[in-house]
Amino acid sequence: MITILRGTVLSVSASNVVIDVGGMGFRVMGTPTTLSQMRVGTEATVPTSFIVRDDSMTLYGFADEDERDTFDILISLSGIGPKIGLAVLSVHTPDNLRGIVEREDIAALTRVPGIGRKGAQRILLELGNKLGPATSQVEAATPSSVTTDVIAALVGLGWTEPAAAEAVKKVEGEAGLQPVSQMLKLALQKLGGKR
Repeated sequence: MITILRGTVLSVSASNVVIDVGGMGFRVMGTPTTLSQMRVGTEATVPTSFIVRDDSMTLYGFADEDERDTFDILISLSGIGPKIGLAVLSVHTPDNLRGIVEREDIAALTRVPGIGRKGAQRILLELGNKLGPATSQVEAATPSSVTTDVIAALVGLGWTEPAAAEAVKKVEGEAGLQPVSQMLKLALQKLGGKR
């Protein structure tokens, strides 16, 4: 099992990063927040989860071990695959997720693309105390932190900060405040291929 990668970042896209480890390029899927921290040409250390399916072998990378461990717990739940697990962590930090479970906050979970009310209820029931207690009572991300995260992700993907900020401003004006992953997706659509 591959649990950590350390190497040089070769490329970064909206959904993955390629890391050169000893002459081998590993494609690692990640959340927008994790990917926004990657810079081409720099060294990165990424905790990973290696998922083997009948038709694929995929590496998922995370900002830290807590995020990776939370992902592993999420995908152990019935009906939750890596795509939904990654979507949950794109919207909520592990500690936010612990608070959501403690408060049984169904509405917060339904903000994750792909999770409806019944799915959120099932997730809360199955998670129980598997994640442990929240270390702080962190509420949903503030507008400024969402905006900052999305702009940082766009800059990490190669856009200038003014262009990224303008795209995020347009998205907020049209769609209002969205989770980081949705804001990033909409901002990327605004920017198109113009860098």
